[in-house]
Amino acid sequence: MIVCVCNNISDREIRQAVDLGLSSMAELRRDLGVGTCCGKCASCAKQVLNQHLESKTIHATELSFRSAQTA
Repeated sequence: MIVCVCNNISDREIRQAVDLGLSSMAELRRDLGVGTCCGKCASCAKQVLNQHLESKTIHATELSFRSAQTA
């Protein structure tokens, strides 16, 4: 889904940016241009960012738990 129409940035691109280390709206603005034109996408972009950061945290916690169980 296109999140930022002005810069043609999709939710997939935001998730990929998070996977590469971005973790804030300021970084998304700087690197992808999200929210730099009309700004209407900012709330949706922030939601995608936060959801993906949260899912990565949950996944990392599950992996740590599983590793501890096998040790």
